[in-house]
Amino acid sequence: MGRIMQLQESSSRLHSRTITKLRILSALLVVVGLLFVVFSDGFMIFTTNSLNKNRDRDIITSSSKVLIIKSAIIKQSSFRLYSVQDDNQNDDENTKTTKTVINPFVPPFNSTESERIAWFQKKLPELHIFKSDKASKKFHSRVLQFFDPSCEVRVFMTWISPATSFGNRELLSVESLFKAHPKGCLIILSRTLDSVTGYRILKPLIDRRFKVQPVTPELSFLLNDTPAEAWLNDIKNGNRDPGEIPLAQNLSNLMRLAVLYKYGGVYLDTDFVVLKPLNGLRNSIGAQSIDVGSKNWSRLNNAVLIFDMNHPLLLKFLEEFASTFDGNKWGYNGPYLVSRVVRRVQTTSPEQLNFTILSPMAFYPVDWTKIGGLFQKPKNEAQSKWVKAKLRQLSGEAYGVHLWNKQSNKLLIEEVGFGDSVTPNA
Repeated sequence: MGRIMQLQESSSRLHSRTITKLRILSALLVVVGLLFVVFSDGFMIFTTNSLNKNRDRDIITSSSKVLIIKSAIIKQSSFRLYSVQDDNQNDDENTKTTKTVINPFVPPFNSTESERIAWFQKKLPELHIFKSDKASKKFHSRVLQFFDPSCEVRVFMTWISPATSFGNRELLSVESLFKAHPKGCLIILSRTLDSVTGYRILKPLIDRRFKVQPVTPELSFLLNDTPAEAWLNDIKNGNRDPGEIPLAQNLSNLMRLAVLYKYGGVYLDTDFVVLKPLNGLRNSIGAQSIDVGSKNWSRLNNAVLIFDMNHPLLLKFLEEFASTFDGNKWGYNGPYLVSRVVRRVQTTSPEQLNFTILSPMAFYPVDWTKIGGLFQKPKNEAQSKWVKAKLRQLSGEAYGVHLWNKQSNKLLIEEVGFGDSVTPNA
């Protein structure tokens, strides 16, 4: 393994730190083929020539036949989609360092339902995601103003963690979106990023004229006149068990459904790398896996959702969330929810809803159990063949790659050397 690249944490070098991380992670994905040739000019999707001023720290050596990563071990970001940290960090101009904080969304271990409800009621004033104030009340007007007619695609993400944990992977995900959609518009539903600190983190992207805007969400508005409005009132009034799973995970599951129902567009997880334009898709959800025997889908996923405003399937998702919410089962209110609803709809009234289920190759070409294969050097011929076959697949049907951050965020990037199979136009 190569040397570890040490990055300074001080806010005075935040801009250079972000740029360096983007370059490193961009290099990784080029080598493993995630960033294959997707545009006619033949450039790889995340080449950032404007960022390559410091030639003393070159990451990639390239020729017509070989791309090699030299000494690339990445200090991964602290992103936790399914174990989200405190949304309450003081993100103002005086913030100088990233502090380790106790996650207020995690209830005491081994607590009973009544104990969790009492705990949540005590914690509620600290959870700013539920707060309604001057910033959140501007949510609707800011969304309408931001999504002007120049937006070729309207995209949403959510971020409930501290702004300072929006790291290299998340920035790469955003950059990949704008590489595929230079005239796209992205709103990140996030109170923490809607701050001075958040602006500093996103500034390298804003300076490149990418249209990205964090907006403080107003949950009561998003869920107003939806089946989940009652759920929100119940959880805030102590009439619902928040469960053992960090509530932020389920709030993210809910917010993506509500914002698409209200406005329509595209929702992307912040660990999804876009490989080619999405605007040809409409009312689509991706299968995560298929049954080997029947060849039918066995599970769907909600990391990528593309739907029109007020689509009836989204309404059914919201109904299911409110009526069957269970905060004690992993994924129950997310991937398993959309799978339950779609299976039920297909059985009872498939003709009433207009939507498309895309194959796993569209959004989830690499299963979460095998995602390590894109980060680590093949150790034998079988692994090498798998990588080469996966590269060929990615150059075709895949719209992007879900990096399954929960499984891959601690993986080290190993030195990789491939031949013709990872070169442009291979």
